[in-house]
Amino acid sequence: MMDNGRTAVLNPQRVVDDLRELKRLTGDANGAQRLAWTDTWDQARQWLCAKLAELPVEVSVDEAGNVWATLTGASPRTLILGSHIDSVPGGGWLDGCLGVAAGLEVLRYWAARGTPPVTLRLAAWAEEEGTQFGLSLFTSHAVCGPFDPAALRETRDAHGKRLTDVIGRWGVDLDRAGLAARQMENAAAYVELHIEQGPVLESLNLPLAAVLGTMGLERHRLVFRGQTAHAGSTPMTQRRDALSAAARFALAVREIAVRHEGVSTVGSLIPRPGIVTAVAGECECTLDQRHIEAHALAAMLGEARAASETIAGWERVEVAWERLYHVPPVRFHEELTALGAQVVGELSGNAYVMPSGPLHDAVAVAQSGVPTAMLFVQSLRGLSHTPEEDTREADLRLAVEALERLAERTARWIEQQPERLR
Repeated sequence: MMDNGRTAVLNPQRVVDDLRELKRLTGDANGAQRLAWTDTWDQARQWLCAKLAELPVEVSVDEAGNVWATLTGASPRTLILGSHIDSVPGGGWLDGCLGVAAGLEVLRYWAARGTPPVTLRLAAWAEEEGTQFGLSLFTSHAVCGPFDPAALRETRDAHGKRLTDVIGRWGVDLDRAGLAARQMENAAAYVELHIEQGPVLESLNLPLAAVLGTMGLERHRLVFRGQTAHAGSTPMTQRRDALSAAARFALAVREIAVRHEGVSTVGSLIPRPGIVTAVAGECECTLDQRHIEAHALAAMLGEARAASETIAGWERVEVAWERLYHVPPVRFHEELTALGAQVVGELSGNAYVMPSGPLHDAVAVAQSGVPTAMLFVQSLRGLSHTPEEDTREADLRLAVEALERLAERTARWIEQQPERLR
């Protein structure tokens, strides 16, 4: 990178200050309130645009509602730094917006140094969380695919509000949202910084990690059906207790996950009729299974299905499965991940690489074929999606430095690649 005689200083503390400013603007005593497609969320977008107005960049909002800032380089080949601007209700002050604020600081730094060798863009994805409509990565999928407006047209939230009406208030037309795909025309690489959202780095006393990829996900709804009966008059040996079957299943999938070194969660159990004086004749539960290896995830699912049938036989009930969501494991770009590990090693003394359990917008970008890398910074107590979410300021500053170094090396990597990367 050439300085062209200009004074430029990366200022990681400014990122921390920006994040605290955004917290005051869009949070309250219950945490962050940047729920997508709300006035508070739009305040965050306007806050970002005001910051970008101070820079020699082109700012635009695409057809899906994502904010883009472009610093034109000597080459049209583009490095994108991105993360999401939305939050869950009552969320933390760092989830998503850390990557946006850190990317903003890299833009400032590069702009102060003159024309970069490649074009640098910041993407503030409008909706990653999927809180209202259950559509995780909604606006990055609009840009990167897969995206099928027809399949989403009748989508409603828990209160009956239509997706088309809610996003339409903000100028987003579902039938035109896919036109945002043009934003990726010159994309040569994508880098995202995010908090870990889990306890691994803290348990290892490490501030940073490069991210190997994201775990594949199997999400299912199960219904165990037995027979409702009186709690006092029905002997234990003659019960067909759906709740007992579901409880045994929850313990079984826990052991399956331990054997395969993956994770499994039965996040809800809904017994019916759900009264103290009745044996549950039906129990609905949800299963979430994740693993970085596709074969291991498939094995976990197969064993869970077998366990449910065995347990149903023991309890003399029936069981039915319904798939809710499936995402295959995604590995990020090997060379860019190695560059990320190199940077992490330089700054922390340990070139640690780990998988991500949560999904991120980087998944949609990687699946589209754009070389992608991610960095994690430690989360205190492993907490996220809660007002208690936090990271040490020293680690936040280190993460900004890591993002900038990885951006520099990724830019050089782009310059060494053939003109057509995709």
